[in-house]
Amino acid sequence: MTPSHIPRSPDHRPTSAPTAHRSPWLRLLPGISSERRGFVLAWWGFALTFGGMRLLTWLIHIDVAGIGDVQAGGVHIHHYVWGILLLAVVGAAGLVERSARARAWMGLAYGVGTALIVDEAALLISLEDVYWDTEGWVSIALALAVIAVVGGVLASTRGRRSPGRDRDDA
Repeated sequence: MTPSHIPRSPDHRPTSAPTAHRSPWLRLLPGISSERRGFVLAWWGFALTFGGMRLLTWLIHIDVAGIGDVQAGGVHIHHYVWGILLLAVVGAAGLVERSARARAWMGLAYGVGTALIVDEAALLISLEDVYWDTEGWVSIALALAVIAVVGGVLASTRGRRSPGRDRDDA
């Protein structure tokens, strides 16, 4: 006999942890296995961050009041620097944390960090600030290719979770 505080399904079998303690990612992505959730969140994080950074840099470029570059000591800090730092944190966290919830958060952070770097790939390739020049389209083409290829792989491999597999998602 199991204790009365364990949730039960309609047929009186014990179920997974109460929904109050479930990962927000399980509610947001209900059919995606915990092993795959980090990849899906990395893809979404990449796509949304890339779009968001393009919008933000355009607003800076057209001199919208209150929006400006990040600087330290008068030196512009390009956003690929923040991407590299974020990927370093994700890498370190991946060495110590392996839970499903941590994998989801690390996947999201990985996508965000990668987008911050890829958005300035043209600068890193040419070693010149070509963000708004013709050469800057290399970054856009690369980011769109990543979004398309990874999205296609995720869609075609379908990784649906089998019923009853969310024990590790708490």
